[in-house]
Amino acid sequence: MSLLFWLSLLSFGLTLSATFEIALGMRRLVRLRDVPPAGDGELPKVSIVIPACNEADTIGPALQSVLGLAYPDLEVLVVNDRSTDGTGDVLRHMRQRYPRLKVIEITELPAGWMGKAHALQEGARQATGAYLLFTDADILLEKTTLSRAMAHVLRNRLDHLSLFFKNIGGGGLLNTLMLDVGGGLLLLFKPWKAKEKNSKHFMGVGAFNLVRAEAYRAIGGHRSFAMHPVDDIVLGKVLKRKGFSQECLLGDDFVRVEWYATIRELIRGVMKNTFAVYDFSISWLALGCLLVLVMGIVPAWGLLVATGAARALFAGSVAIRLFFFALGLRLAGVPPGNALWSLVTPFLSIYIAVKAAVVTLRNDGITWRGTHYSLDEMRKGERLLWVRGWSRSTPNRAI
Repeated sequence: MSLLFWLSLLSFGLTLSATFEIALGMRRLVRLRDVPPAGDGELPKVSIVIPACNEADTIGPALQSVLGLAYPDLEVLVVNDRSTDGTGDVLRHMRQRYPRLKVIEITELPAGWMGKAHALQEGARQATGAYLLFTDADILLEKTTLSRAMAHVLRNRLDHLSLFFKNIGGGGLLNTLMLDVGGGLLLLFKPWKAKEKNSKHFMGVGAFNLVRAEAYRAIGGHRSFAMHPVDDIVLGKVLKRKGFSQECLLGDDFVRVEWYATIRELIRGVMKNTFAVYDFSISWLALGCLLVLVMGIVPAWGLLVATGAARALFAGSVAIRLFFFALGLRLAGVPPGNALWSLVTPFLSIYIAVKAAVVTLRNDGITWRGTHYSLDEMRKGERLLWVRGWSRSTPNRAI
């Protein structure tokens, strides 16, 4: 049999297995809408920590949603992290309207810290709640979100709960690219396995990371991964490695955000994180791009040049991909016809990954929000793909 046939068979096998794994895995994730809100009498105090660096355009609506949460014992802390736009003015106005809002001002970034990790650490240091909710300055929360999340945490004795968010806005190509990137991350981290006690899989989501305060302090907080660009997922890794229980749920309409408005914004936004997901390793990056090539690009081209069984297998790969994306887009509220963009997004995914690596290596690090972080310092921190020094300890539980 020809090389083209074996390539088509490999492509079809990988596409089929990856699609089924994601589909079955996502079915295992609990939806927050299926969790009833808890009664007021059973809810502990929660401190919500929101880092804000030049977030003048989004911090107002985000805070409105947080301050409107139907939760009886809530502390809200916003960390204004060296903002140079109108973020400070928005926060002063919000503080006048909502005196219970606490604003923490950071004017300098200590050495050895990334800005967001340091802001979250400082907010957590001043928080007084039994639980800490780390979220972002552009996240919109439905009023029962926290009550439902805490009900699930208490019922299942969890130390850490993260919620996937729903993207709002954007066109067909943008949403298809987000789905493509998200599918890759799902396949890599398998968040449906995070709740398994003996599994080394983990997850964290920057839009909604709810952590028991004692567990957070037991791992040393964000200080233990102070220089990692993907702080939200690494938080989940460190908690899981130390033996704390966690789970990831589907937030759907309860956690919403306009992640990026344009393709250009998305590329610029994920540039700082992409190479870090591959542990700043060219080998891991090459493997990831090869998988994208085999499953996302080769089948469509194979349809044009192959014949017989090889062409049928390539057609099967393309059909599976289109069906998967049509279903995912429909669930996201995007017309499923935009699934045709999934034949284009693999090229963009490889472009983003390669450009991120080139820019990071050329600049010896990344520059984000006006601050440069060296590659050497980031490489010394936690890894995402490598299970390094993994050990479990039995945590002291206070639930």
